[in-house]
Amino acid sequence: MNGSASTDGSPGAGEVSFPDALRVWLRVALLSFGGPAGQIAVMHRVLVDEKKWLSESRFLHALNFCMVLPGPEAQQLATYIGWLMHGTAGGIAAGGLFVLPGAVAIMALSVVYALYGAVGWVAAAFFGLKAAVLAIVLDAVRRVGARALKSRALQALALAAFVAIFFFSAPFPAVIVAAGAVGFFGARAGLSAFAGGGHGDAEIDANAAAADRASARHSLRVAAIWLPLWLAPVAVLWLTLGPNDVFARIAVFFSKMAVVTFGGAYAVLAYVAQQAVENFHWLKPGEMLDGLGMAETTPGPLIMVLQFVGFMAAYRDPHALTPLAAGALGGLLATWVTFTPCFLWIFLGAPHVERLRGNRALAGALSAITAAVVGVILNLAIWFAIHALFRQTVAVRGYGFDFDAPLPASVDGFASLLAVGAAVALLRFKAGLPQTLAACALAGFALYGAGMIGG
Repeated sequence: MNGSASTDGSPGAGEVSFPDALRVWLRVALLSFGGPAGQIAVMHRVLVDEKKWLSESRFLHALNFCMVLPGPEAQQLATYIGWLMHGTAGGIAAGGLFVLPGAVAIMALSVVYALYGAVGWVAAAFFGLKAAVLAIVLDAVRRVGARALKSRALQALALAAFVAIFFFSAPFPAVIVAAGAVGFFGARAGLSAFAGGGHGDAEIDANAAAADRASARHSLRVAAIWLPLWLAPVAVLWLTLGPNDVFARIAVFFSKMAVVTFGGAYAVLAYVAQQAVENFHWLKPGEMLDGLGMAETTPGPLIMVLQFVGFMAAYRDPHALTPLAAGALGGLLATWVTFTPCFLWIFLGAPHVERLRGNRALAGALSAITAAVVGVILNLAIWFAIHALFRQTVAVRGYGFDFDAPLPASVDGFASLLAVGAAVALLRFKAGLPQTLAACALAGFALYGAGMIGG
């Protein structure tokens, strides 16, 4: 895709070579720990603050669209930005590289887990890493909020979205739709609070064919490529092996998850855990938590835990294959049917979203959705902080409330000290992300080796 220099000094797509972009996307993937909040924070820090490849408004414009799609929003955001910079090849490269390190790591850990059980050193690494991730997430909330919430009305929307999701478990799509409606009609009414902030001036210009790419012909061409890539393996397994075969079940079950997982990884993991344990009997009750710990410890989307589920399902029902070979195929199959639809959603929808950026009413809707997304990211940050810094929580249910509150007496002193240290290193001394993550992981290893934390 041909780009030009931006109006704010950011480089256009034409000034970023494809090899340079590949190197940065691999760096982003290797640093993307801690679930969607941490991954979005890393992308924001690298692409917006360090590289200045796109502005805050353009980053949030892409994020708004990805947040309303089913599937892992961080991986889809990488795909969208990669597409924006270098077309379809850029989207495949960015989205694929975002998944690759985590897929390799989860596969290796699944083999170790199947043969030897839970590994304490892995848990120790995550203990240290999550402290650094927490600091990155909180800094992202501060940065994005300061730039996106330009009016009292937008600040109120962000607060309302946070309260609705965190305290009342409001459906994520409903929150986003409600915020968009407020912004749409507010902009139509001429309210300055909902004036679009920069969506009309692209920092990475769409090329001359943007309107054509949003045509019906383009949509049909995208669907003709990506639908068979996604569904053909599902149909073949279902028809040749039968609906009760473990590989057919993996393909069908995780394909369904790819369609209905609105709200990101956290919205689907509880349902997947319940089905995998109680319905399919692929896992034992505690094993899903072990898999989640692996996904949190390794880079890439948190929903990569589904690869572990697919691995263990096929490992325990190998048919004519060896258990490890069956497990590897089961894990790769779960990964394929989970992430292939993400490319379909982006390549179908992104051209239309780009074409409509200049519409005033839609710009108002996107500004309001941006505010709600800030509330969503704050919700993820608080959720992550509670589970990173406290050993126990108490469920608060009733009178409309539905959330987990931390028990103050269960605060983890070592985790808190590491989090404060990571925040000081990142914010006060401007330490690099790799150095901070490595230092925190080594601190986790040291605490584990000294017997101060459990595995």
